[in-house]
This record gives sequence, C-alpha cells and structure tokens, in this order.
Amino acid sequence: MAGGLREIEVKYLVDDSAALEKALTARGAILSAPVHQDDQAYAQSGWNYGQSKIGVTFLRLRTQQGRHLFTLKKPLDNAMACLEHETEIADREQMHDAIVAMGFHPTVRIVKSRRSARLDEVTVCVDEVEHAGVFVEFERTVAGEVAGIEVQRELDVLARSLGVGLERTTDTYDSLVRAALAPA
Repeated sequence: MAGGLREIEVKYLVDDSAALEKALTARGAILSAPVHQDDQAYAQSGWNYGQSKIGVTFLRLRTQQGRHLFTLKKPLDNAMACLEHETEIADREQMHDAIVAMGFHPTVRIVKSRRSARLDEVTVCVDEVEHAGVFVEFERTVAGEVAGIEVQRELDVLARSLGVGLERTTDTYDSLVRAALAPA
C-alpha cells in the first residue's frame, strides 16, 4: 500500500435533513454551501454488478466547480474501505477515452449536490443524489494497517450519537443509482 491512503466511510439514508443539520450544527459541524458533483463511474472489463467489489479496481471522473478529478478506488475490507488515489486532470473527455482504452467500461453516472463539514477527524458529507435520495457519509482517511472495519465501527458510533433517523447502507452510490433506475 505504499503511497496510498485508504478512505474509510459509513453511509446512511437520511430520514430528516433538517434534523440532521441541526444535530451537526449542535456539535460544531457547519455544512458548506452545496457543491454540484457530476461523477462517471467505471469498472474493470469482466466485472459486473452482483460480483464482489473487494480487490477490484474502480475509476471515477468527477467534475466539480469547473475542476475535473480522476480517482482510483480499490475496496479492501469492504466496498466502503478503499485504497484511494486521486488527482486533478485537465481534460475530462480525453481522460474518459484513456480509461476506456485501458480496459475499463462506464457503469453509472452519479449526479449529486454535496454539503460537507468537519467533525474532529471526520469528514461529513450530506449528499442529495439524483434518483437515490438524501444520504450522509462519515469518512476518515487513514494510512498504514489500520483495520477498516474498526474505523467503520467508530464512525457508526459517531453517526448514531447524533440521535437522528439514519438507515445505514453498505451500497455505494453507483449501486444505489443503478438500482433506482432499474426497470421494475
């Protein structure tokens, strides 16, 4: 894992956005103004939904506030405990073509409005995800051999300590959006 950080997160469907924001504010976590994010997810050729994500490399192109970010994520402990590398790129379309040429295929487009805050060492993101709903993520970036599942337990305790209605999900946004758009 040399040179790589791991992003460890937990995610919840939010019952009451106003109650969540009030609870966060009471803890000193003031949410930012909304930022529009347009993400294209990619999977390795040969990988399909329904298969395990652990150990599989996934890519993402994100456009946010006129900037384009290229991200590689490789789930290690589970789909929300990933090795992550990210860098800004100049040309989203050229990067898309390069990703496809490397043997990845586009999976799902995820469009969301994100508000974020810090709560001690934790980043809190409140996301309104088109087609899927309102979610909150609690995440930490760690280096070394810290157990992802233990960090997720700590993040879950923090989330539940807010005392608001949250329903935990282990699905990533690409899976949630794909399921929401699937024919009934």
